[in-house]
Amino acid sequence: MINSGEKISRNAPGALRLGAIELPGRAFLAPMSGITDIGMRRVASRCGAGLVISEMVAANFYIAADEETRLRAEGEGLPVHVVQIAGREPLALAEAARLAEAAGAHAIDINMGCPAKRVVGGYAGSALMREPDLALSLVRAVVAAVTAPVSVKMRLGWDADSLNAPVLARAMEAEGVALITVHGRTRNQFYKGRADWAAIRAVREAISIPLVANGDCASLADARAMLAASGADAAMIGRAAMGRPWLVGEIAAGLDGRPWRAPSPRERANAALEHYRTLLDLFGERQGVRHARKHLAAYADHAMDEGMGLSPAMRTKLVTTTDAQEAADLLEQAFQSAQELAA
Repeated sequence: MINSGEKISRNAPGALRLGAIELPGRAFLAPMSGITDIGMRRVASRCGAGLVISEMVAANFYIAADEETRLRAEGEGLPVHVVQIAGREPLALAEAARLAEAAGAHAIDINMGCPAKRVVGGYAGSALMREPDLALSLVRAVVAAVTAPVSVKMRLGWDADSLNAPVLARAMEAEGVALITVHGRTRNQFYKGRADWAAIRAVREAISIPLVANGDCASLADARAMLAASGADAAMIGRAAMGRPWLVGEIAAGLDGRPWRAPSPRERANAALEHYRTLLDLFGERQGVRHARKHLAAYADHAMDEGMGLSPAMRTKLVTTTDAQEAADLLEQAFQSAQELAA
């Protein structure tokens, strides 16, 4: 349920922990490059997500004070701010972690799961699973650099012949990592086929720290099945949260048996507009409108799936206009019924 005035309590009995931080739910918003900007994370957090994580931040660019990279690491207004860093140089990752903590990050996540060619081509992301010694040296450097808890996101392995996530996770726990997330695919699968939730169980059996399962979770039923198959403590939701960031809170409430009231169309419109206006504030109107288009399309499409929304022509205008106010007006209309639009 959306409640802009409600503060999230981290004192619930038996709450899941990220180091010393108690989290309010067992459904997390996944870090997604170009997607989980601060606007989306604020909405998801306020709607009850147990944790939200920044877009991937390249350590070298962050150290160089690149402005766009700094915006990816923005966390103002979040009850728990986690910055995900990526790279393959221990000193650079350690420095990026120190800078993020100094800027307000409550926790640091290390990316060892991104399958993108541009990341793997730089021998970072999931490529690190082929270099376990280097991966552990990165973890060791980051853990030593900050007082904040450190987590790692990885895949099952590089390919089907090297499913080394359990061995790596056990070694990372020994180095002081507080939480592990595993996407139920290998790097070579990218996002093809279905995530293998049952394969994540081998990691559960290897570690005692909290484990988060990721991959193809799009509903409460998926999350329950994912946790049952993997033995994980929490579910991470990625692409399914685009256009409906409140989904993460809905799943978190369901996993804990708490009541959930779906946000009304008006509340959804307000959340979408808040997200959109945050992007305009961050990037300026011209760049902000372009940056927002994928989100505008997702909000409009989910509204249409629920019987609201725009005509095809109006949707096209929403995702092509360069007029910031026109986009805002169309986004608001996306959450109105056909009767309301005709009135």
